[in-house]
Amino acid sequence: MLGTLALVGSGEYLPGMDDVDRALLSRVPGAARVVCLPTASAPDGEGVFNRWAAQGVAHFQRLGAQAEAVLVRDRASANDESLVSKIRAANFVYLSGGQPDFLHATLKDTAAYSAIFGVLEQGGVVAGCSAGAMIWGEVIPSFPTMLPLKPAFNKLPHSIILPHYDEFGERWAGMMRAVIGARTLIGIDGFTALVSHNGSHSVLGSGSVTVWNKTKKMRYSDGQVVEL
Repeated sequence: MLGTLALVGSGEYLPGMDDVDRALLSRVPGAARVVCLPTASAPDGEGVFNRWAAQGVAHFQRLGAQAEAVLVRDRASANDESLVSKIRAANFVYLSGGQPDFLHATLKDTAAYSAIFGVLEQGGVVAGCSAGAMIWGEVIPSFPTMLPLKPAFNKLPHSIILPHYDEFGERWAGMMRAVIGARTLIGIDGFTALVSHNGSHSVLGSGSVTVWNKTKKMRYSDGQVVEL
């Protein structure tokens, strides 16, 4: 994976993310071509879905990037060549929040997912916030019961991603540690990204990233290298 995977705790498209997103935009090869996928919010209704799409485009245009929404809302549209070709042409993909298990099930084994991963393979940036971050661990917890643990894409092996960590993560983290076995819990605060590139991981943003495995619990802040 030549590109950058950025997992954001919360706050996508808000001014508090400006510095983080400018830093991520600086990582793309050439002029930034951003596509925003509101896919995770599709179960919440057309109004919510379209609002996330519009907010994403407005945010990245305000930061000086070329941006458009790609309206992947189900598995049929995730295999629609007219939409998938827009992802392939991008060098920055942003997956906003919503329902993580729906997002994973919608993208799994589709042309859209292949195109998203292709952006990473070609040196671009893929960013996911909240649900868009949770799909990159090994499993996704069910709320509020934690179980069953549902499959994710496992690009951060043996991990489970807990966004919104500064808002409610600590309330869930202890219970989650009791059911995830040897997996590592990665808690990401709002307006903060865990940035992975070329096998290394670091923090970008105003909050912290908490890494909790069977032997220790560590917190990392902006600029620090994260041990996973």
